[in-house]
Order: sequence, then C-alpha cells, then structure tokens
Amino acid sequence: METQVGIVGAGPAGLLLSHLLHLAGIDSVVLEDRSRDHVEHRIRAGVLEQGTVDLLTATGVGERLLREALVHHGILISFDGHRHRIPLSDLTGGRAITIYGQQEVVKDLISARLAAKGEIHFEVEGVRLSGLESPKPVVGYRRANRDCELQCDFVAGCDGSQGVSRQAIPAEVLKVHRRDFPFAWLGILSAVAPSTDELIYARHSRGFALHSLRSPDVSRLYIQVDPQDGLGDWPDDRVWEELRARLATDDGAWRLNEGPVLEKSIAMHRSLVVEPMQHGRLFLAGDAAHIVPPTGAKGLNLAVADVRALANGMVHWYRTGDGSLLDQYSDRCLRRVWRVQQFSSWMSTLLHRLPDEDAFQDRLARAELDWICRSEAAARSLAENYVGLPFDA
Repeated sequence: METQVGIVGAGPAGLLLSHLLHLAGIDSVVLEDRSRDHVEHRIRAGVLEQGTVDLLTATGVGERLLREALVHHGILISFDGHRHRIPLSDLTGGRAITIYGQQEVVKDLISARLAAKGEIHFEVEGVRLSGLESPKPVVGYRRANRDCELQCDFVAGCDGSQGVSRQAIPAEVLKVHRRDFPFAWLGILSAVAPSTDELIYARHSRGFALHSLRSPDVSRLYIQVDPQDGLGDWPDDRVWEELRARLATDDGAWRLNEGPVLEKSIAMHRSLVVEPMQHGRLFLAGDAAHIVPPTGAKGLNLAVADVRALANGMVHWYRTGDGSLLDQYSDRCLRRVWRVQQFSSWMSTLLHRLPDEDAFQDRLARAELDWICRSEAAARSLAENYVGLPFDA
C-alpha cells in the first residue's frame, strides 16, 4: 500500500491530523492496535481549551460538541475552608473552557473520517517503522493475519507513551526529560448530578481534591492518594468520605451529591518530554512526545497544538516543496510544551500536599493561593494559561 502520510495511533492526535490533512487534499492511513469500540470508550480528560474548541468547530467536527458540551467561564479554588472564583472569561477577553469528554472527541473524529471514506485500520499488530531517514519510509504491520507494508512520504507517531514511534528514534538522538511526582489521583465517575456549576480545585490538609463534571447527570471527582495505594485500599464509602471532607466549606452551606460509582481508577502523576520530536521523516505528536500531570488539564489540548503545527508544515510542503516549517516542527512545539509543563507542574505542587511538606511550606502555598485570589494580575496569569494560550504564542 502507498499513501502520503502514515499515522500510527487513532487517538485524538492521530485522528485530528488525518482530518486536517484530508481537508487539504492530502491522503493518510491511520493504524491502531486497539478496536474501534475500545478507543471510543476509554475515559480520558474532558476539559477543552478555547483554541481546541475553535479548531474543532472551524474544521467541521464541532457540531455535537457545541450542542452537548458544557461551557465554563470560571473555576473555583478552595482552601482554608473558603471558596474563591477565578473568572476565566473576564480575565482573558471572553475565552473559556469546555467540558466534553475525550472519548466524545474521538467518536466525532472517527465518524468524520469514515464519512469522508478515510482509512482507519483498527486491531493491527506488530507495527514497525523503517526507512525513516529515506524519502519513502515504510510502516510494517499485520492485519487480519496478513503481513502489510505501508509506504509513505511521512510518518506521524501518535501512538502514546508506550507506542513504537518514540522507540524508533535512535537512543543517541533522543533525549528524555522525566519527573515523577510523589502523589497519584484516584478518580471516580459517578452517576449523580454535579454539586457545582464550575470545577472546584481544593487544597486541604488531607490532600488535594477536584470536583469536575461530565454532563448534567454525571460527575467526575478526584482525590490525592499515595502512589503505592491500590483500588482495594479505597472502597466507595472511603472515597466519598474524603471528598466530603476535602471539598467542604466552613459555613457548611455546600453539600456534595453522592451516587453510584460507575468507574474507579488510579493515575500516577508524571511529566515527560522527549527532544527532538522528529527524526528524518518521523514526527511525534501528543503523548508519544510528552506527558503532563493532569492538574492543568493540558494533555489533549497539547496534542491538538502539536498536530495543528504538523498539519500546517505538511500542507506547506505538499503545496510548495518547502520543508522549512517541518524542519522547525520540534522547536516550535517544544516551546509550547515546556510552557505547559511549567504551568501544570506549578499547579500540581501548589495544590497538593507533599509527603515531606512541613508547616512552613504549607503556609507558603496557602499564601500564594491567597494572592492569586486577591490579585487580578496573578489571577489573570493563571486564567490565561488555563484557558489556553494562542496556538502561535
């Protein structure tokens, strides 16, 4: 088989890249080792930046998003028994965040690609990359018990942190930056109406908590736990007890809605960046190139920024033969990646209780939160980063 761009991975990054290339008349084939049902139903973060929403709607895959998503113009920060609102839209010229599950974005993109007769091959095996420094790299794989080869002009590695794409870059070329945080999140999805109209981020002596939303009838909630904990350590009653304590306000006026737990999982917190994000005709995007702690809700949005830049570079190359934008891809993306890493790490350490944290460090964190809530300049800095910086910033 031959195509112009071979894309490894049918997550948001790979699917959106295929969609953007299609709009420019560029062919691609997407390869995915999981089933369609699996990729459409794996639960991931659901906070979309303004730029992500604008791009999805401008390119024709935002109809259901605009109809069903929840738009938020602020977030709530809770500490010392009090809750403070950060008016995101007021501080950023009207920009906002949108609550829409990543799996819903994936469903919309798959539908769009299949409606346009795009090629997505699910449940492939043994993906391997070769000839990456040649003009015609090859992606080998097995599908339906047959050995296949896909020859292309470029390969986009959108297959996540455990995929083959990152591993295809020689070790002497690739530099990996990693930081592991000393805490994890236990998250639940509950069939209960949210207890808040906007996300609540809480710093508490018992640990961090987050009240998020998925829909008017479904809540997403998280608590900080020890990285060594397992799900067996956290029966539902204990989870709800911690959520009540960590999200409570001193005036007792707020109540947490509780309901059946539909899903429960534990996620480690880590930061990872690889440099460069390209080698020969291979370009990494999304989790294949970087992982951010979830506190700032940046993973999906950073992947969208990557593929937007990559699509622009590929379209420019096909139309003009000029590879300068592709040559600059890694440097341009990494500038944004490191800005987002800094913001996400800052939010994580500010809002979580660290294992070795003493009273002095606790007071410093609370003083910084107090300043963010009282200073318009400090709140604006948080708001600008949270709703998402312009793509070309």
